[in-house]
Amino acid sequence: MRRYLIRRLLALVPTLLLASIIVFSVVRLIPGDVIDLMLIENDFQSSGLESRQALETALGLDQPIHVQYVEWVSSIVTEGDLGRSLWRNTSVVDEIAARLPVTLQLGFLALVISLLIAIPIGVVSAVRQETALDYAGRTFSILALSVPSFWLGTMVVILPAIWFGWSPPTRIVPFFQDPLANLATFITPALVLGAALSAVTMRMTRSMMLEVLRQDYIRTAWAKGLAERKVVVRHALKNAMIPVITLIGLLFPILFGGTVIIEQIFQLPGLGQLLFDAVSSRDYPIISGVFLVSGLIVILVNLAVDLTYGMLDPRVRYD
Repeated sequence: MRRYLIRRLLALVPTLLLASIIVFSVVRLIPGDVIDLMLIENDFQSSGLESRQALETALGLDQPIHVQYVEWVSSIVTEGDLGRSLWRNTSVVDEIAARLPVTLQLGFLALVISLLIAIPIGVVSAVRQETALDYAGRTFSILALSVPSFWLGTMVVILPAIWFGWSPPTRIVPFFQDPLANLATFITPALVLGAALSAVTMRMTRSMMLEVLRQDYIRTAWAKGLAERKVVVRHALKNAMIPVITLIGLLFPILFGGTVIIEQIFQLPGLGQLLFDAVSSRDYPIISGVFLVSGLIVILVNLAVDLTYGMLDPRVRYD
């Protein structure tokens, strides 16, 4: 296990290097120029070429893109510095550190809610195959797949405001200061995001449970007269969960992507809103920093998913 973990951690280096090259290059391909936006914002569009060149020099954008990239990576490696915002001149690390807890809490709650919905429904649907419970679970999964989370989130915000004069709270209260007020802010967007994620997980859980329930050792457990709960939970569910855990790791990038829209709808000051504002203003350092940090989190989550295989299935070895 230790050698496997060391190898995987070392593999992070070329992965993050390649990701940094892609992120740094692609954000420069976004239509529009931050210099033009700044000149228009400050009503300097008619100031001439000298103003533009002076602003490019001040922001360090007059250098070739490969020079900018080398300086950016060097500052990350040597100082842990992701640069400074082009508009506010604030540290990108500080901006991300202030917003990251909001996104992580929203994503964690959404993931927990999706699993609490998906796994029980998937198990019951498999155990009670071709019954009313099975049809109800499959209908729910199709409905959750069909309804976009941004539409559902918009309806959750608009309709209660029109009908009841109520809208979800948007003020962030620290969890340890007031846990109930904190959860009241996050529970509605987490339910919207979690419902969308639960559909795929539920269908995978059902499929794997059906496959495992047909195995010989499960038939033997039934023949020995074991209780249904013990057969399903102790023998079947544990083995069926390995592909489900893999799917959760694959869904994590989708979870991060979903927070961008959900945070905008519910006005949560997380990484999604920070990224949306940065893209609108072409704030390249913030865009690059958010994508790089998000990529690192996704890679670490997938590493954790791989390591859980050994706990779920003793046959898995990391030699």
